[in-house]
Parts: sequence; structure tokens; C-alpha cells
Amino acid sequence: MRVTLLPELQPIAYETVSKCMTWGQGVALCLSEAEARMSGRSVVTELGPDREAVRLQDRDALLFDLGLGGRYTEICVRTDDAEALMLLRAICGKPLFTHGHDFLHRLPQLSPHRVFRCKLGRVEVYNPVPPETGKSPEGPHTHVRQRLLALRRNHAATVPVPEGCFAGMTLYPAHPLQRAGDDHDGEPIGFDAMRYDAFQKVLNRYGDPALLRGKQAAIDGKTSERDLATRAERTGFRIGQRQRPWLP
Repeated sequence: MRVTLLPELQPIAYETVSKCMTWGQGVALCLSEAEARMSGRSVVTELGPDREAVRLQDRDALLFDLGLGGRYTEICVRTDDAEALMLLRAICGKPLFTHGHDFLHRLPQLSPHRVFRCKLGRVEVYNPVPPETGKSPEGPHTHVRQRLLALRRNHAATVPVPEGCFAGMTLYPAHPLQRAGDDHDGEPIGFDAMRYDAFQKVLNRYGDPALLRGKQAAIDGKTSERDLATRAERTGFRIGQRQRPWLP
């Protein structure tokens, strides 16, 4: 991963209501839509050697934009494999899902590097592509799901990205109730007060003041959210209700 800390970067810290009476948390790294605009390619395009690859040994391999990223991202593959290059060049200038059947069929075996680019940097995934019937490998991995791509959603509806902005990357700090790591990711643990306090400092600096007001109302022991004026305050109230039993 490479992150480019542009002066225009706007961090948005947030908490969300989750299932099982817990909560989610994250930090969306945002730019205005005008600043975030990328190429917007809609067809497979050969881009040449990937001179900006994170690792030196990958900078001579060829990069192909798959034309799936929309206006603000570029979803690419990188390879120096002869068969992969032949299949990709055969569909250059064409939409992937209507002309790339041979390439998609061979994708798990070929396993080119997947490269995701936006104005805030890039993420590169080297793990093998799992077959449709196989289990995803531990660690970073990718999926090409046409149904989800067709929705053209840049972020989940529960993430409070400001209107007119784009979340190029999202960070997920360690959750105070969940174990992190490849082998146990998401497993419940006892409440980790240090994790909680660390994220609250980020939330207080970069979070929505309305959500914080609502959450504080619940932590202070108010019993109803009916008097809260905004949706963000009411969401914060419900989060505060879930966090209150864990707090001193």
C-alpha cells in the first residue's frame, strides 16, 4: 500500500450501528469529487510498464486498467506473463464483462497482481485469485463481482462521507470488542479500554459533532432519542447505548 497525503485530504472518523448490539468504526480518507477525479475509463486499456509500483521488481511488468473503476478509482491488473498479456491485449478497447470471458475464466490460474489506484494512493494485492468454488486466501485478496460493481457505490450508506466528496480509502482501527489478525479476525474479545480510548480521540477530532452529541446523551443516561433533532444525533444515541455498559 502507498498513501499520498495530499493537502486537500479530509479525514472523516465515524461509528456505525452494527448487528449483535455492537458498533462499527472507521476513518474515511476523503477528497472533493473534483480533486478525486481519475481517468474514468470504461474499457480495458493497456497503460504500459507500472513505473509507480510499490516494489522495485514489479516496475517493468505491464499495467492494464480493467475499465471498472468509475470516475474516481482505477481497478487494474499487472503482469509479465505471456498468456495473460495475450488475453488482455485481445480485449483492449472493449468492456471487460462482455468481451473478457477467456481472461476471467483463466484469472484464478493466471493470478496477475491486482492494483487499485486513486488520487490518495494505491493498494496492490499479490495473493492468488481464489477459484469461484474455492476459499479465499488469508490476508489481502480480491473479488470481481459484477453485481456489486454495477451499483456504482463508492462507500457504504452508513459511512458519513460529506456531500460532494469521495472516500478514496478507509482505515479500520482495532475494535475494542473484536480480535484482529488473519486467523481470528472479527472474533469477540473482552472489552479493550485502550483501543476504545485511542479511537475516541480520533473520533473527537475528526467525527461528526452531531453524532458525538447524541452518543454523549446516551452515555449520560438519557432514556429516549425522541428529543434529538437529527439523524446523526439519533445514530449516535444508539451507539452510545451500546457502549455505555462497557464504560466505567
